[in-house]
Amino acid sequence: MAEVKLHGTWPSPFSYRVIWALKLKGIPYEYVEEDLSNKSPLLLHYNPVHKKIPVLVHGGKPICESMIILEYIDETWPEKPLLPSDPFERATARFWIKFIEDKGPAVFMIFRAKSDEEQENAKKQSLEMLRTVEEWGFRGGDGRERKFFGGDEIGMTDLAFGWIAHWIGVIEEVVNVKLLDANEFPKVYAWTERFKDAAVIRDNLPDRNLMAAAFRRRREQLLQST
Repeated sequence: MAEVKLHGTWPSPFSYRVIWALKLKGIPYEYVEEDLSNKSPLLLHYNPVHKKIPVLVHGGKPICESMIILEYIDETWPEKPLLPSDPFERATARFWIKFIEDKGPAVFMIFRAKSDEEQENAKKQSLEMLRTVEEWGFRGGDGRERKFFGGDEIGMTDLAFGWIAHWIGVIEEVVNVKLLDANEFPKVYAWTERFKDAAVIRDNLPDRNLMAAAFRRRREQLLQST
């Protein structure tokens, strides 16, 4: 098999999307940690357009953007598929992936906000996103509730949403806001617990304390740059 390398950075949820997919598929790979304050010549070579992680390099060819990488992985190694085979179910999965790609950044805007007004607006958008997922995200085509977005097993949609299960708590702690309340969003909360309880996820999560410390440092830098 052609060599597989992943360029990422350890606190990034987008790097972990790819790590989880590779682990679920059982694909051996080499991980290359990038310092985003001093980007390596290789990262700039492989992703000259956006100059961002993650970048998957397969046989010397780079693939950029986390969800595009996941689709590439699923198509290149079709065993243990991450997307459903049924066209309707596959379209539904892509709908929710698009949803979290569009609406999810509001949570990170809470972290980046430099004023109370910005933070409150981002919080409002984040809660609306969670309400939508709570009401509609876990319903199958037959109307029954599901353990995961696609059914009984973790799939690509779960990987797209996966940062909610671990990163959102760190953002809540660092910024001192509450978003994912178990009473207000019981379905989403239960999903986060099931997701983190899966061995392939549980064994491949960044240390929460180290994340909180890194996020605090970054938060202070953002506020000082006002």
